[in-house]
Amino acid sequence: MAVASPEPVGFQPRHYRIEHALRRRVRILVPALRKDFERSYILDILLRKRPGVREVRAVPEIGSVVVHFDPARLPRANLLTLLDAVIPNLGQGQTAPRPDGGGTEASGEVKEVSFAVEGMTCASCALLIEISLRRDPRIQDARVNLASQSAMVRGALPKEEVYASVERLGYRPLPMDTVSQRKLLMERERQHLAEAKRKAVWAAVLSAPVTAIAMLEPMGAFWRWAQFLLSTPVVFWAGKAFFTKALKLAKQRKANMDSLIVLGVGAAYAYSMASIFFQRPYLYFDAAAGIICFVLIGRYLEEKAKGRAHEAIRRLLDLQPATANLVREDGEIVTVPVDALQPGAIILIRPGEKIPTDGLVIEGLSTVDEAMLTGESLPVVKEAGHPVTGGCVNGNGALKVRVDAVGADTVLAGIIHMVEQAQSSKLPIQKLVDQISGVFVPGVMGIGALTFAGWLLAGAGFTTAFANAITVLLIACPCALGLATPAAIMVGTGQAAKRGIYIRNGESLETATHLTTIIFDKTGTITEGKPYVTDFRNSSELDEGELLGLIAAAESQSEHFLAKAVVAYAKELGGAVYQTESFAAIPGRGVEARVAGRDLLVGNRAWMEESGIDLDELQGRASTLAEQGKTPVFVALDGQAAALFGIADRPRADAGEAIARLHRLGVKTLMVTGDTEATARYVAGQVGIDAVIAHARPERKLEIVNELKLQGAKVGMIGDGINDAPALAAADVGFAIGTGTDVAIETADLTLVNGDITKVADAMELSGFTIKVIKQNLFWAFGYNTLSIPVAAFGRLNPMVASLAMALSSVSVVMNSLRLQSK
Repeated sequence: MAVASPEPVGFQPRHYRIEHALRRRVRILVPALRKDFERSYILDILLRKRPGVREVRAVPEIGSVVVHFDPARLPRANLLTLLDAVIPNLGQGQTAPRPDGGGTEASGEVKEVSFAVEGMTCASCALLIEISLRRDPRIQDARVNLASQSAMVRGALPKEEVYASVERLGYRPLPMDTVSQRKLLMERERQHLAEAKRKAVWAAVLSAPVTAIAMLEPMGAFWRWAQFLLSTPVVFWAGKAFFTKALKLAKQRKANMDSLIVLGVGAAYAYSMASIFFQRPYLYFDAAAGIICFVLIGRYLEEKAKGRAHEAIRRLLDLQPATANLVREDGEIVTVPVDALQPGAIILIRPGEKIPTDGLVIEGLSTVDEAMLTGESLPVVKEAGHPVTGGCVNGNGALKVRVDAVGADTVLAGIIHMVEQAQSSKLPIQKLVDQISGVFVPGVMGIGALTFAGWLLAGAGFTTAFANAITVLLIACPCALGLATPAAIMVGTGQAAKRGIYIRNGESLETATHLTTIIFDKTGTITEGKPYVTDFRNSSELDEGELLGLIAAAESQSEHFLAKAVVAYAKELGGAVYQTESFAAIPGRGVEARVAGRDLLVGNRAWMEESGIDLDELQGRASTLAEQGKTPVFVALDGQAAALFGIADRPRADAGEAIARLHRLGVKTLMVTGDTEATARYVAGQVGIDAVIAHARPERKLEIVNELKLQGAKVGMIGDGINDAPALAAADVGFAIGTGTDVAIETADLTLVNGDITKVADAMELSGFTIKVIKQNLFWAFGYNTLSIPVAAFGRLNPMVASLAMALSSVSVVMNSLRLQSK
């Protein structure tokens, strides 16, 4: 298998670099696409339209695009020519086809808008909003989640227009961009729950005597009018929201579960009124009031149970204080709302206070409890020049902090957004549920009409046919079906967040339980990521201080763990100080720099050999270091071998346990690292990893992931660095170490906040239990509707029993999902 292929003769790509090429796959790096999500999306869509392109995977964080193609239909030379023609024109007025095939989207800035939706009561509500939004050609994607009462819209239109579209359907959109806005939403939920309880209680109080009168059947007009007077406030006060929403939808020729309830209740109430005035024998006031009562009680219990499912978000929201101590220019300290802070403002954090937002310490000395970020119980010392994160707790000292980020840009807001994204995402299994829910309400209306007509044709009286038709409308509730998956996801991702596992999307939660192979990076993943220099050998003509100064200047530009160890060692020994004239980091190899007019290369053996450096003098010592589990780092100065470092990095204390747990789950483990074979095998032996692949560059890691997937394996990848990002993106589930680079974290599906790799097994076990709960929920929801509709149609239920069963079906699904909180 070739790991790199030459470009076609006469072709010189101008707008990208071929990073890796096989017969059926090409990986390119496009600098212009780095962190440009809109243009990456357009490129993805444009390539997928081409015959012969089988799959496209873009990673905007690093400007990487992998194209899987059929060389028989699209020769590689043609593909490369196509890429060079398409890339420079991205985003210049062209339109991209919508993912669902529903027209094209207008060019413009594509934004993602997340907001809360107030007023959703069942699965058909969520589906109605979602379908209506997707009909707008400017919207690329829309996802509405009933369990979390939220929506995510991605498209090229202002937030205000999105809100207006939702309001036209009879629902209320509410912003949730900042932590403070989310706190207000939580408060609104508490108020809404209290109001729901009040209405349910009064509905029950007024409905009970109506039901008693109907059962006792006393004679006389007084009792008939008493039923009317008691049931009317239940129907038109407690049940007002049902009628309001159903009317708005009817004007747009749409319907949801509220429409079914209004049809049933309205028909029962109107028939009863007619019976009073025309002296007919049968009244259904008890059914009208009882239906509203039971639905309100059921929805109150459902909302209360869903409130428990929001516990993870609530805990995160409570981390941020509502106010901050703002230091004015004249030195006066005033208390202001956190949302009033602007970047550059100076705030005072007194002993014991929570830090209100992200910033940089400019004055003071204290310790800060950062357990919310790192999981570490020991406080961290903070002084001038140190960053602090909103939500962490200050110790015994006072700190003056310059605000660097506010609102949605803070670390805490990002964590909350990540958790909410995961909670509102849809699993593949949900697509079938959505399809069923989309035709459910019209279908039930049709079945109700057939039930009414069938009973009349069978010779039953109008009253019997009418009652059975109403029962069909009420018993068939898609709420349980719509809640089955999102309720379990919401609780499952919340439990993961409590354990320090932040899940970016629900799909990864579903996939994690099926992983068969897990690939580990070594440095910073299996090891602590706190390497230190144990050995140093100078083979150059320079004295040690001068050489270390040159090396430290070059390595100070790198964020790699080994580079930091070298810089720390040089500072400790008092190396000379130099300015770096030029610098470049080569992932999986090392760095090249020009310092004080000297050319330096610092990195592994492969990097030196590729650069033509003779290592004979240092190779023997390097082999000895590797056998001791130390990483050899070579230095070349002006094309000549100049020095050798031996760097040690202890395995994480929990690494052995983490690997053992994965093995007990039947998962194969593999270490893929850029380090030497001897060092990698030494570390793997210490923690019990099955197999090792050393000297692996980023493209090789990506290649290994894809090879395993082609063999049928479900692959998880755990890493922390830029060089791990392509493999993290390609894996079925990518796990990023929370202390790693931003690119790795942004590319991965799950983030292990404090770097505890035992959480990988936790994530797999939680994934398995979540999927089990989802299947139980779906079995109950499908089973309930499959059995209840025929029973109602054949006249074996009355309307009040039907409304009670409908309410309890939704509550049972949410309660079953809450069992995940015990895990």
